[in-house]
Order: sequence, then structure tokens, then C-alpha cells
Amino acid sequence: MEPIVAALDQGTTSSRAILFNRAGEIVSRAQHPFRQIYPQPGWVEHDPLDIWQTEKRALAEAVDAAHIDPKAIRAVGVTNQRETVILWDRRTGQPVSNAIVWQCRRTAGICDELKAQGLAGTVAEKTGLLIDAYFSGTKLRWLLDNVPGARARAERGELLCGTVDSWLIWNLTGGAVHVTDVSNASRTMLFNIHTLDWDPELCRALNVPMQLLPRPVGNSEQYGVIAPNIPGLEDLAGIPICGSAGDQPAALFGQGCFRPGQAKNTYGTGCFTLMNLGNAPVRSKAGLVSSVAWRVGAETVYALEGSVFNAGSAIQWLRDELGLIGSAPECDRLAQSVPDSGGVLLVPAFTGLGAPYWDMYARGTVVGLTRGTGRAHLCRAVLDSIAFQVAELAAAMSADAGRPLEALRVDGGASVSDILMQIQADVLRLPVDRPAQVEITAFGAAALAGLAAGVWSGQDELSALRRSQHVFLPQRDEDACRADLRQWRRAVDRARSWVEPEG
Repeated sequence: MEPIVAALDQGTTSSRAILFNRAGEIVSRAQHPFRQIYPQPGWVEHDPLDIWQTEKRALAEAVDAAHIDPKAIRAVGVTNQRETVILWDRRTGQPVSNAIVWQCRRTAGICDELKAQGLAGTVAEKTGLLIDAYFSGTKLRWLLDNVPGARARAERGELLCGTVDSWLIWNLTGGAVHVTDVSNASRTMLFNIHTLDWDPELCRALNVPMQLLPRPVGNSEQYGVIAPNIPGLEDLAGIPICGSAGDQPAALFGQGCFRPGQAKNTYGTGCFTLMNLGNAPVRSKAGLVSSVAWRVGAETVYALEGSVFNAGSAIQWLRDELGLIGSAPECDRLAQSVPDSGGVLLVPAFTGLGAPYWDMYARGTVVGLTRGTGRAHLCRAVLDSIAFQVAELAAAMSADAGRPLEALRVDGGASVSDILMQIQADVLRLPVDRPAQVEITAFGAAALAGLAAGVWSGQDELSALRRSQHVFLPQRDEDACRADLRQWRRAVDRARSWVEPEG
């Protein structure tokens, strides 16, 4: 019986399940979107029960669509939207509130308080992060301070918390296992990336009771098994859950970036560029962060990361809020119908700016409009904005790592866009390598689980599975690309510090 590995890919806008065979090929998949909740400008929430129900349904449907004996599934791996925080009742499993999503900016004021207390250096040294509302710790503090009764219940030991990996594993094991993998833990602002454990000083500073927190674990080891009698998953009872990683390190692993210096970018709701640093983190001087990429066996690998908050979400904005396009492919077609954006620049700082600016008070901006500006120019400006943001991350990464990038491996939904990938190669002046297997994040989770279950022997075997589908090389004039990047930075200057801090 050919071994199969299942990956749960829980993203910001949908929950997916993908089954892979030993050749790394997709056997089946299923996907379900779920609600996005926007209580106030800059606030983003999810219903944790929506996350669990859609992921559970996707797994059941993927197994059904594969027409396999469920016993062929050797392992389950989990990958997830990072930094999104859930707080739930340890006895009933019911969430005490909606999850606060990684994009949410409601804790900007708490971050300002922490900076005023002089904690920036401590946070950077211990966690590799900057103080920003993006990370999980301040979200957890906000829930404890603002959900009625939550802090008292937490201190009595009645509640549990975690990022989405913890929530899924806890539910899959019927409440038996409360863990988080080290790649997710290292994005909380509460985790010491040198000791690989929760940091008491930081937990005190953020007023987070440590008994709430899940147990940190490696990325490729058995955490537990699927519990019996989960509705819809009865046939999967007993299958080990033995791989977990946040979506971006999972993609780095799935891309086969196993050597220091290798880098990838994932084009999803946001953009996330990661470089393998090897066994030691780097203290960024260019607005990036260091975090744990993975721990497999006794080896811990670190990554340098730049995060762009809004990338694919800008295409969704054109479709859903403005109604200018009916689909993402239509954005490509319109963008290709014009030679350039006609001087229009769009800065998609809908929820602030991430790396390298880290401006919680920036907001989206469109400049350069003329009477001749049309839909096609706005579509082209959106694609340009994605490529420009990644180019800035790549430049910062080269500066921090002390070495130029040699190529960029790419994945994620928007990487299927030929025009975007060509724009990216032009502004980077680098080869952009798109793999034949576009479901790289899910495959990374599957690979971590499959290693633990003995489906694959090691990283050499996994590297051999990767195939390039297309390598995009720079074509456009270099001076013109540099001029465009200069204009982009002028536009970013106009978007920065737009919202005045409260108080």
C-alpha cells in the first residue's frame, strides 16, 4: 500500500487539506473558505469554530476524494496562519471570543507602551522580533484584558491559548494534547529563540500567565494521534499527527531551502520572504526579524524574514471592495493590456506597513492618478506594488546576511501569475524560480510529518523531489526598474504615519 501523508493547510481566508504520495505529488485536495470579520477599521477577527469546522470538513473530503484506504495515511502535518491567537475553555473546548488575526492592528497602543518602557532591546535580543502589533503576545494580552472574566479564568487555570497550530492539534487529539511547534512559538514575542522556551521576563512584561501557554515542541515528531469519534473523521482515528510548522517556514522547508543563503517568497494574503540562516540567528539591522525556521531532531535552523502585510489581499480588494475585476486572472489580463501603470503607484498599507518599515500607523495610498487612469492601470499598479515590496525585503535581507541573493524561489497563490513573476524578476534583477509543485506550504508540512513517520529518509530525498516549472529572468531595462523603485519609495513616504496614535 503506497504511503500517503495528509497536510492541513489552515490559511487566513480558507482551510485546506491536501494528500501527497511519496513522490510529492498531490493525490487529492479540498478547500473551504470561511468568514472574515472586521469589527472596526484595522481590526480583523476569525471565529475559531469556523477554522476547526472548515479544516475538519476539508480533511474528510480530501480523504474521500482520494479513494484510498484511510490506513494508507501514515501521518498528518499541520501548517497555519501564524500570529493569530485563540483563547478557549480547557474543559468545554469553546472559544471565549473570536480569534484576533495576525493582520489586526488593535494592539498598536500596547506596543507603544512596551516601547516606552524600554523593552525593544530585550525583545529583539531574546525573540529576534520587533515590538509590533503583528506578533501574538500583545493580542493575547488584549484578550485577557478585554474579554469579560478572561484574566481571572486564565489565572485559575480554566483557559488555554495558542496559535492556530495549537488549536487544530488540540481538537484533532480530542483535547489530549496542548502544544505549539517552535516556529509558531517564535512569533509570539514571548519565546526565547536561544533557549527554545517561553521567557518568564517577557511573559511578565506582557502580563500573560504562563500556565495558559502550550508546550513547545519540534517540527517533526509525534505529538499525538487523531482521537476516535470526531464527527467526519472516524476512519482516521489513531493516525499520528507528527509535523507542524507555521506557513512560512513550512514553505521554506517545502521549497528545499536547506542550505544557508537559500531564500523563498510566498505570495499569499501577504508576502513573506525567508532566508535560511543555518544554526545561528542574525540580529537584523535592516528592519527584518529572525525566528526559528524548524527543529528536526537535534538540529535547530533559523530564518531571516521580511513580512509584507498586504499583497494578494490587494488583488482581493480590487475584486471585492472596488468591483473592478471579477477574478484574479482578470487582474492579470488587464495589467497585461497596458505597457505600465501610467505613473500610478499603489501602497497597499491597509493594515499598516510591515518590513522594513514597521509602521502600524501607515494606511493605503494611491498616487499619480490622471484623467487617463483606468482599470488596467490600477491592476498593473497593484501587481507592481507586490513586486516592489518583495524587492525591498530582498535588499534588506542581503544587507543583513552580508551576501546577495542568488535567486528567489517562489510559491503561493499569486505566484501563478506570469506577469507578476516577470515584474518581480525585473525589479529584483534575479532569477525567479517557480516550482512545478505550487502547493509548497502544504508539502512542507507533509514533508515534516513524513520524515517523522519514515515516509522519507531525509532532506536529500526531499530535495530531489523539487522540480522547477519556470525560471523567470530579468528582461526590462535595469535603469527603468531602478527609477520605478525610487518612485515607489516616494509613494511609501506619503502613506507612512497617516493615522495619529490614540491618546
